[in-house]
Amino acid sequence: MAIWNDPQPSQTGFGASSKMNAEMQRAATYDAGLRSYMLSIYNYMASGVLLSGLVALVFASSGLAAQLFVTPLRWLIVLAPLGFVFAMSAGMGRMKTSTLQACFWGFAVAMGLSLSSIFLVYTGASIAATFFATAGAFAGLSLVGYTTKRNLSGMGTFLIMGVWGLLIASLITMFFPIPGAGFVISVLGVLIFAGLTAYDTQNLKNMYWQAAGTPYLGKVVIMGALNLYLDFINMFQFLLSFMGDRR
Repeated sequence: MAIWNDPQPSQTGFGASSKMNAEMQRAATYDAGLRSYMLSIYNYMASGVLLSGLVALVFASSGLAAQLFVTPLRWLIVLAPLGFVFAMSAGMGRMKTSTLQACFWGFAVAMGLSLSSIFLVYTGASIAATFFATAGAFAGLSLVGYTTKRNLSGMGTFLIMGVWGLLIASLITMFFPIPGAGFVISVLGVLIFAGLTAYDTQNLKNMYWQAAGTPYLGKVVIMGALNLYLDFINMFQFLLSFMGDRR
């Protein structure tokens, strides 16, 4: 219904045009900032994966991996990445951005040492094929998380519960082997971390609203890269367990 007694029912002319232009400029600035923010996350994540891969390849090729993974030191190598993850998660608020960044690179190196064991078990060709398959799947899933209008928060809660279920199931089968359980766990692991890739991407995109223009943004970028790195590397390892050709 028209509001006849409104002295200025709509704004026209120069004032409306100026307001529209200002809103368009703010939207363009936000979009540019968001793209830069997400690109920084992907750059950190991809650089971390590349560093881990190089460390794993060099450590395995040198023969040190074969020597150390038959000693008790293998547990230190395997558990070191978890130590970095817990330290970064717990100390994020207290650490400087530069310190958090150094921890991320330290984590990537530690993860590379841990991943070197796969070169002792699987052929190089199957590792490379699985890596590129994972990279393609990750890119597609992350794009879905970035572009979808659907709220994935509910799915994220379910998937995080699934991760805990995977950990418990893996521990049980470690001490009480069950025929076929490894294959089932691997398939579920691929599906869970595929879903988490989309969820984490959307969550990081939404976090830009809160962190934009604050000193906290740099830390969010690094922790976001860590989350996506973990999604990628876990999906890769689970996929390798049933796609890889053993030596």
